[in-house]
Amino acid sequence: MAAKQPPPLMKKHSQTDLVSRLKTRKILGVGGEDDDGEVHRSKISQVLGNEIKFAVREPLGLRVWQFVSAVLFSGIAIMALAFPDQLYDAVFDGAQVTSKTPIRLYGGALLSISLIMWNALYTAEKVIIRWTLLTEACYFSVQFLVVTATLAETGLASQGILLLLASRLLFVAISVYYYYQVGRKPKKV
Repeated sequence: MAAKQPPPLMKKHSQTDLVSRLKTRKILGVGGEDDDGEVHRSKISQVLGNEIKFAVREPLGLRVWQFVSAVLFSGIAIMALAFPDQLYDAVFDGAQVTSKTPIRLYGGALLSISLIMWNALYTAEKVIIRWTLLTEACYFSVQFLVVTATLAETGLASQGILLLLASRLLFVAISVYYYYQVGRKPKKV
């Protein structure tokens, strides 16, 4: 008895058949738009997602502002820790310091905030950037209120105090601006 020979292998041309390829992609669920309007080229990119949508679109000048803030906080902190008399004299024009301890504590707190600012400069996480900007805005707002209350209490209105108040308002505005810009939903590309 002769063994029956299998039929010769026929090569299927489904890969070149456009309709067959489109049907296969439709079954896999790739190639079409998803709910977000993204077109996935493969099942892997669909499952893993597109890393572009997780990237933070930074507003122009954000990193410069973070750097300036970190330098500002560090400089004032070091000045408050090392030279409390001179810092107080620069702000309150010749008023006598009764105790150096509160100014040095202020310097320690500023140094702690500046460390956070330096670390936020190197992160890409939107939440951390927003929290540091909110921290800055709150700090500058509280400082503005405290200096204004001290000004009303003592009645000492010097050019240094007025410059400090104006700069604090400007810094609050810049920090709040970047806070909202970083938090905005990105536009669809």
